Amino acid sequence: MTGHTITQEAADMAAQTSVTQSRAARELGLKRGEFELAVMLGRIRTVSDTVGGRRRVTREEIERVRAGEGFPEAWVERIRAVGTTEGATLMDISTARFTRLTRAGFVTPVKFYVNRYRAVVWLYLAEELRQFAESEVNSGLLTGRAPGTIRAQLEAGVDLRARNWRGRHAGALLRQSVDPWERAAVVASLLDPVQLAEIVKDPYERAYVRRLMPEPFGQGAPDTPAGRIIQKITTADDPDEIRWLRANLTIGLSQARGQRPAPQPGPPHPASDHEAPPTAPPDEETRGRAPEPRGLLKWMRRRGT
Repeated sequence: MTGHTITQEAADMAAQTSVTQSRAARELGLKRGEFELAVMLGRIRTVSDTVGGRRRVTREEIERVRAGEGFPEAWVERIRAVGTTEGATLMDISTARFTRLTRAGFVTPVKFYVNRYRAVVWLYLAEELRQFAESEVNSGLLTGRAPGTIRAQLEAGVDLRARNWRGRHAGALLRQSVDPWERAAVVASLLDPVQLAEIVKDPYERAYVRRLMPEPFGQGAPDTPAGRIIQKITTADDPDEIRWLRANLTIGLSQARGQRPAPQPGPPHPASDHEAPPTAPPDEETRGRAPEPRGLLKWMRRRGT
């Protein structure tokens, strides 16, 4: 049985025992945003039968979620996302103080969108806000004057909301895959094209990493105003963050190459009955020579390893 047949059989079996994410959302009675957030938080597990393939939800997982405590009302409440006004109300503080806490990085956004006025609207997990407000450790941040270090950071224009969201988003994607190339693609998706080209110099590897990158986030094409705002949020801009991502991508690529090389163009197709055979045999110098190394070996030889 060929590898292709095995792969096809695995795909057929996965199709029989799993459904698309949109269908899973309908069967669970969840809105699209609720379902996507549940997947991101790990409350609903997804699977994929192929590297880079669209992720699906097994029938077993759907039944597990349905049997969960308090499903659907209490279950949905635990994944409810709120904006600044409702978040401040939940924590019993002013919206100004709530915004300062989020900019300073004490509360991490769980999602965002760009409204019709091209303003970024950050959303937070209601469950996390309640837990933050109920913790005695954080009581000093909810009343009185903020510590001097925090005031200095905010006055200097520090805003960690986008960076913290990127970290949370990447962590969620990394938890969904064990394939080293897919994991490298998640890290690479947070870097701009120039950074990516500097680290992934091999064009075949770079093309493979791009193909495995997560689907573009949010609404709007890249050349639209909303798309440019989203691209800015989803691309690392802090020097420390960029250094961390570059280092992790370098390590991730090394691990991926050790498992398998990136796909490269295959050999030409065999000549058909209507094509003429080669007119001359290989010369004596090349006869019996091993084929040129590809993938990992070629990468190592090119760098003198």
